[in-house]
Amino acid sequence: MKKILEKLPFYNQAVLPYHWLQAAISSAKYGYPAKKLRVIGVTGTNGKTTTCFMIWQMLRNAGYKTGIMTTVAYGVDKLKPELNHMTTVDALTLNKRIADIKNQGIEFLVLEVTSHALAEFRTLNIPFEIAVFTNLTHEHLDYHKTIANYRAAKGRLFKKAKYSILNADDPSTKYYKKLTKNYLTYGINNGNFRANSIKLTTNGVKYSCGDINIETNIPGEFNVYNSLAAVLVGKKLGLSNEQIESGISSLKEVEGRMNIIDEGQPFTVIVDYAHAPDAIEKVFDSVKSHQGRIISVHGGAGRRDPSTRPIRGEILGRHSDIVIITEDDSRDEDPEEIAAGFIKGAEKVGKILNKDLFKELNREKAIKMALRLAKKGDLVLILGKGHEKTILRADGPHDFEDIKVVKKILKNQK
Repeated sequence: MKKILEKLPFYNQAVLPYHWLQAAISSAKYGYPAKKLRVIGVTGTNGKTTTCFMIWQMLRNAGYKTGIMTTVAYGVDKLKPELNHMTTVDALTLNKRIADIKNQGIEFLVLEVTSHALAEFRTLNIPFEIAVFTNLTHEHLDYHKTIANYRAAKGRLFKKAKYSILNADDPSTKYYKKLTKNYLTYGINNGNFRANSIKLTTNGVKYSCGDINIETNIPGEFNVYNSLAAVLVGKKLGLSNEQIESGISSLKEVEGRMNIIDEGQPFTVIVDYAHAPDAIEKVFDSVKSHQGRIISVHGGAGRRDPSTRPIRGEILGRHSDIVIITEDDSRDEDPEEIAAGFIKGAEKVGKILNKDLFKELNREKAIKMALRLAKKGDLVLILGKGHEKTILRADGPHDFEDIKVVKKILKNQK
């Protein structure tokens, strides 16, 4: 019944009073657990999780006991994997987890915040000291309906926060500046703090920002932006340049974010969570110096904005030598119909089905196909699920991890 109701155009607005009441009751039940914490909220379409981990690691490295709650994991020192396919969990779970984390004696909490959570009041009664904006691109329009609604939902975070850190290279920053009086901006081309002398490698990025020299272990130009946001958080909180530099460089990786899988094979394999058009484009930008062929594996989730499927298909087709369209969290939607949108987009840019474009709706078989086709010097990109531990099909969740599957197949190929 709920699935039918959710398809009604007014459904999301109709249930807002329920969401507000649930958030109010949940925060009261656990004694308003965030009230005495210094909370840093990170929102945006892409880069939220990595930015959160950079901030968390930087603060921990500087000696502050810091909690974190993201798409990937939550906790303080020993993190628990986030098994729900959700970034900011429901208000009851959110407040319970914050209470548990607070009881471990933390001072700071780094919280990844989604537009859904803000629209549904899940972060009600959470006082944000700093709000960080990464970027805003086409996503979640199945829920928000328009990009303006999507942007406005995220804007609630900047209205609440005492201080904001904004990506000056993103057009939406102009809108968010109007919502906050206290802010700093960062970027490559614009902003109060800019990255200079940028060096991109397959193992990370290096750049300078004033008298700070940053080196990350995660590749991609987008991680210049993610780390710059973390730099500004560090500066706002009074960390020294050395604490900022060493904190960011001490983060080795974020699960499911540009993870290089090395089992001794003669080609490169990268697993990444990218599933929005802009995120996929940025993954390809980060590997554009690669000399060999690129083989990509990707699919789309069911009950999510179908308009992005042909767009993503075009991006995959344009930048890949071979494209394999597969399943993602199809839920109760027909995987064949989901795949058709991707295939249409890939064919639009010249890919030919069963020649350099393939459909394999079993994700493990699709990954196996990509690894079998890969030759010395090639690059295999497995995109869309990243850190996730299950795949959601019509009959419910099934255990599935891209990284584990890749490693198993590569070991068996030896």
